[in-house]
Amino acid sequence: MQDLKAKIDQAGSFLKEQTKITPEVGIILGTGLGALAEEIEQEAVIPYDQIPHFPLSTVESHAGRLIFGKIASKSVMAMQGRFHYYEGYSMQQISFPVRVMKQMGADTLLVSNACGGMNPLYTPGDIMIIVDHINLFGDNPLIGVNDDSFGPRFPDMSEPYTNELIALAEQIALEEKIKIQKGVYVAVSGPCLETRAEYRFLRAIGADVVGMSTIPEVIVAVHSSMRVLGLSVVTDACFPDALEPVDIQKILKVAAEAEPKLTLMMKRVIERM
Repeated sequence: MQDLKAKIDQAGSFLKEQTKITPEVGIILGTGLGALAEEIEQEAVIPYDQIPHFPLSTVESHAGRLIFGKIASKSVMAMQGRFHYYEGYSMQQISFPVRVMKQMGADTLLVSNACGGMNPLYTPGDIMIIVDHINLFGDNPLIGVNDDSFGPRFPDMSEPYTNELIALAEQIALEEKIKIQKGVYVAVSGPCLETRAEYRFLRAIGADVVGMSTIPEVIVAVHSSMRVLGLSVVTDACFPDALEPVDIQKILKVAAEAEPKLTLMMKRVIERM
């Protein structure tokens, strides 16, 4: 734990030398969803490979840059690309940037992802506000010795996604005439996609969409007493009785088409927080 704290301090000290921004909001932009970066009045752009102890993004469409700047009057720190368990990173590595965001001053986390839709009422291109999640990674970033200066040994997860921010996102979607869903996100390790039987199982236990990210970062954000809003873009339909082979390029295309709506929602949420 002392080693983790030292790494956080080193990364934070380096970043404070690169920017004058003290972020209020941390942002994680998922697969095919990096365009919000263009809405930021950029003050500094730092590749991950220059930041002490930051992992590197190895997945297509993840730019691997940390951006500091402003959206409206809010100071933000945005990850253009994230890290995944299936890349071989540990849970601590995946969630490390959230620790750094908190150390630098951010008290709110906005996180986005691309996911497969299992709820039959969802269609590709829908945006889903995450209201709860199911962790099926078989791992947790808080396993190990707890440092009370980070957060409690047993953090409460009765409201991992902040109700106030969920209500704000709903209101903005209504005002902007953006179709939204609200549902439960389940995360699995990947990288292979699910079988028909696995989709049936995941739907039966209460999940609306499935992905391979987000939950480790959210757990650490909750542990750090940060407010959290999660938005998912449904990029493909995962119905067991009508399952088709996955086309990654098609998934990226759907994400790109939905991206302007997601970007508008996140921008407006930040403006009105």
